[in-house]
Amino acid sequence: MDTRALIENSQVHALVKEPLQKTSQDMWDQKYCLKDGDGNAVDKDVTATFKRVAKALAAVEESKQSYWEEQFLWALNLGATPAGRIIANAGANEYKPATSTINCTVSGTIKDSMESILTKNLDAGLTLKAGCGIGYEFSTLRPSGAMVSGSGSSTSGPLSFMDIFDKTCSTVSSAGGRRGAQMATFDISHPDVMDFIKVKREDGRLRHFNLSLLITDKFIQAVKAKEYWPLIFPLSPKEVEMRNGPIGDDVVWKKCPWDDAHIKNSGYTCNEEGLVAYRVYKIVSAAELWDLIMQSNYDFAEPGFIMIDRVNNQNNNWWCESIRATNPCGEQPLPPENSCLLGSINLTKFIRNPFTDAACFDYELFDKVLAIFTRMIDNVVEINGLPLERQREELVRKRRHGMGFYGLGSALAMLGIKYGSTKSIDFTDKTSMHLALIGWTTGLQLAKEKGPAPIMNEQFTVTERMMTLRPEMASDGINVGDKIKGSVLHARYSRYMQQIATVDGELVANLAEVGARFTHHSSIAPTGTIALSLGNNVSNGIEPTFSHEYSRNIIREGKKTKQKTDVISFELIVYRSLINSKARPNTYEPTWKLPEYFTTASDVTPEEHVNVQAAAQHWIDSSISKTANVPSDYPYDKFKDIYLYAHSKELKGCTTFRFNPEVFQGVLVKNEDLAKTEYQFTLSDGSIVNVKGDEEIAYDGELHTAANLFDALKEGTYGKL
Repeated sequence: MDTRALIENSQVHALVKEPLQKTSQDMWDQKYCLKDGDGNAVDKDVTATFKRVAKALAAVEESKQSYWEEQFLWALNLGATPAGRIIANAGANEYKPATSTINCTVSGTIKDSMESILTKNLDAGLTLKAGCGIGYEFSTLRPSGAMVSGSGSSTSGPLSFMDIFDKTCSTVSSAGGRRGAQMATFDISHPDVMDFIKVKREDGRLRHFNLSLLITDKFIQAVKAKEYWPLIFPLSPKEVEMRNGPIGDDVVWKKCPWDDAHIKNSGYTCNEEGLVAYRVYKIVSAAELWDLIMQSNYDFAEPGFIMIDRVNNQNNNWWCESIRATNPCGEQPLPPENSCLLGSINLTKFIRNPFTDAACFDYELFDKVLAIFTRMIDNVVEINGLPLERQREELVRKRRHGMGFYGLGSALAMLGIKYGSTKSIDFTDKTSMHLALIGWTTGLQLAKEKGPAPIMNEQFTVTERMMTLRPEMASDGINVGDKIKGSVLHARYSRYMQQIATVDGELVANLAEVGARFTHHSSIAPTGTIALSLGNNVSNGIEPTFSHEYSRNIIREGKKTKQKTDVISFELIVYRSLINSKARPNTYEPTWKLPEYFTTASDVTPEEHVNVQAAAQHWIDSSISKTANVPSDYPYDKFKDIYLYAHSKELKGCTTFRFNPEVFQGVLVKNEDLAKTEYQFTLSDGSIVNVKGDEEIAYDGELHTAANLFDALKEGTYGKL
């Protein structure tokens, strides 16, 4: 059956025609509608946006461009949604030639010198200006109070330099209608780790950063065993000189997580075993440090967790990369100066007979869209528009993809399945497996047609480190000093591809011989804006639906605070259209009530959040951006166990969010939460006014919700959005 027949015979086709709600239409217009220099729309509607993107990506093909343009447009209309930078900027060169189609980048390693810090800040400014998000590791910088060689003074530490990057992000206007986005990662062993954990408690500080800790397996073990934890940093060459060598009671030798080039260029002292000399600045209780992290997450929703040992152990490019940072939302762990293109498929497009006993997911159609979509986003590499030469070189060399899906929560409701249930775990596992197998099958086909990623044909010299990481290589007759092709190291010895081989060994054997078109295929992004706009407010990424009637805080051009806008979940729109036009949540009228499978984030336990993420992570070769939402009154003693449970389920990352109006407003806000929250304002005459969060206040010539006005004034963002 060809693609035209498939779409005509699918009930999905009727759902595609469900009109966008006003907020979704407005968001498309603000974020993705191409406009000329005078602000006039070049894209007249969403279909025009899709046609522009399909044409731009098909133009990369060496032949049959019209055919592929038609196929790409078909896939776009069936929920294949390239990431925001592709939707906004592909085919837009005539109007904005200095923009990129890449969402995710990671900075080059920030060396412990003023020159490197400022150079990387310049690189960051150029990257942000092109519309890309960027991540950095800041624990490469020596701790506050450490000696600065040649100046006779001490350093102010990594956090003060993070302020510079934060200011750059707020100052540089990100292209393509996107605010700048950054991720800062920080090692759990760094002497300034406690300051990093607490830094956002200061109003308005580092608000252009997401923060994540690099959590090691050894730290988790120390927490469980209630052991002490040393906070350490490598001895600088000057310190070694002053000590007459790497000696002293405060010196320990330890394997350094940074790559050999960074260790050598920094002049750190290594012994014959390759261990680096560290100075112990402080020894703390691992359990007390853990409690500080948990309390910060409970109250402030940061810092997130990156299980960095698992990230590197499971990395497809395990033999040639050392990963220490991620993109701003965490779904793409990347080595220095690398980047990744993203795309997500709307799962609701493949539901047949929704809300009935005959409801099912059309895997045949899903697989066909997946194959075409994989080819489509692979073409983004050729029109990447990255601003830095090294970024472009690494993207072309590895052709990293981040294919995922969105609308999982909405799709489960349409299938009559409760999010977090055993059936939902099974569905997530099966759908993620299809994503993986079709992706790598297409990667093999594209390699045969167009050639594999260049790294696949490179020859690599086997090192002691490689043999230690993959002891099975010795059993295969491989020795230190041998030359091995990249495709073999990738397909035969990466832990992820070994897992794929348990399902399709022939596919992996062919990938080892031919090489894949890309080194990585999958990740699951948060998809907040595309889910709201092009998805007509389907659930974000892998998340449950936040609520079925709620408010979003949206930045609108010319407004001084975030604007509260009311939205309805996609599944509620469809349910009202197909089943019951009067249906609504939180009603006492029996004939209007929604079925129990209309799950929301507050109905899902933290453990269920983790279980769903784990089911997907099994088949996702990069990572997953997911937030476990917990109620405001969720007990802290139960909350602090979530992260240990996430580690036990072999996740690569974990993030939580608990609504805490004293600290900040989230992007998604339940109306009932606002109605029961009071904000206190002090007027110019000294009098105090208490206002409910959902009430409107006239201030400075505009109307604002009390919650958003309070947040903007407290954070110092009023009039600066």
